[in-house]
Amino acid sequence: KAGDVRFFLMNGLPLMRDGSYAAFRRVPAKGDVRSNIHAAGTARKVRVTDTMLRIAEMVRPKLVGDGMFLVGLDIVGDKLLEINVFTPGGLARLADMYKTDFATRVIVALEEKATLRRAYGKTVPNSRLATL
Repeated sequence: KAGDVRFFLMNGLPLMRDGSYAAFRRVPAKGDVRSNIHAAGTARKVRVTDTMLRIAEMVRPKLVGDGMFLVGLDIVGDKLLEINVFTPGGLARLADMYKTDFATRVIVALEEKATLRRAYGKTVPNSRLATL
């Protein structure tokens, strides 16, 4: 009934800006169990808990090792349901919700990654670039 939390990680770490985490609760519409926004779920602010941070830390080595740049963790209570690696939607929604432009942090990180890629070429894998 309370839905799930979409929690964004960038380079394996929680995405933050201006003291806010990039995370929101997806609450299902009345009478539906799906909390997806496209299934009439609604987005609400959420307080990131120590449990959510522990889950993020637990998956961080795998995400960095696999070179995953921007992902969305879907969390219910103390359970990780899914790691969205291809289309972690909802980031734009957070700008209005928290009055913070998280996308700028992502763009700056991508620009830094492109600069490192130009400097090192293919000699440094994406998973290593995430740790520089």
